[in-house]
Amino acid sequence: MIKLDDLYFKPFISAEKIDAAVQKMADDIAADLGDEVPVFVGILNGSFMLVSDFVKKYPKPCEVTFIKLASYEGIKSSDDIQRLIGLTQDLTGRTVVILEDIIDSGKTLAEVHRIFKNENAKSLLIATLFFKPEAYKKDFKLHYVGIEIPDKFIVGYGLDYNNLGRDLPEIYQLKTTQHMTNLVLFGPPGAGKGTQANFLKEKYNLVHISTGDVFRFNIKNKTALGMLAKSFMDKGELVPDQVTIDMLEAEVEKNADAKGFIFDGFPRTNAQAEALDNLMKCKDSQINAMVALEVDDEVLVQRLLERGKTSGRADDADENIIRNRIKEYYNKTAILKNFYTAQDKYFGVDGVGSIEDITKRLNKVIDKL
Repeated sequence: MIKLDDLYFKPFISAEKIDAAVQKMADDIAADLGDEVPVFVGILNGSFMLVSDFVKKYPKPCEVTFIKLASYEGIKSSDDIQRLIGLTQDLTGRTVVILEDIIDSGKTLAEVHRIFKNENAKSLLIATLFFKPEAYKKDFKLHYVGIEIPDKFIVGYGLDYNNLGRDLPEIYQLKTTQHMTNLVLFGPPGAGKGTQANFLKEKYNLVHISTGDVFRFNIKNKTALGMLAKSFMDKGELVPDQVTIDMLEAEVEKNADAKGFIFDGFPRTNAQAEALDNLMKCKDSQINAMVALEVDDEVLVQRLLERGKTSGRADDADENIIRNRIKEYYNKTAILKNFYTAQDKYFGVDGVGSIEDITKRLNKVIDKL
């Protein structure tokens, strides 16, 4: 992922794929034109890299010239097409091939046709390396298309964002969700995870998504997903991962403008972790870290027994139940620790000490992400 000015872009089309598309365009045009010597016209600024690579691959004699048009402001195509540099040669009776880096709405192409209407060329052919069929609003024929792409803003290989990125040999696509910090927060019973989650969400302006809270909300409000989950729970069966993921996705969608998320209580298995990765990837984001509070078992037992005196929770009052809960936690999280360690995303944080000291340790880890 790269950052240009104020926006982030993700890898989209490799240099190798671009090279293969340019080669095919050169071969196809050469085969169609035979021994005719065409005039290739590049549309500046974006096409300079395409034209350079294309004419080196074109196997027969040709002529090259440029016209300069301006139509983009930021990441939106402008209605105002300006002709900044015009033609300087006689094209009467010649076959002209327009080499465009990208065609989206077709506004620039309409201006190209207007320019060449009175040039008395034998024929006008349109070749574009990238084409956005979803955005195309004109009826002009495109004779050669290198790669069809979705209607999303791209940079690289001559294309820019605020004059940056033209030099990149690959194509990058605008991230629809800009920079986010997404954490998976873990801790054994009694580690103080809930307390620290509240501090973290306030300090970093993150949305805290607790799987337990999400389940309770959906079941209480009898949403379609809540009723589906309840149907499994009523039969004593585990709720399928996809149902849980769909619930989490709904929560993410509710907070589309969030600067990031704290996932609490999910994932629990490798399959769930992979599903969460895929969910965040669909949002042009990722899980940045699994942060786990690490506390000695005996400290946890004493904390929970002390909490049980006032919490009213039966599972906080029985030492055997407490030790089983701790054991179950480690059995489940050991797998996830390996999963995120393999991605260099596991961070263990000492969970012993004052609340303020533990918060500082967590902040130190997150600030480095």
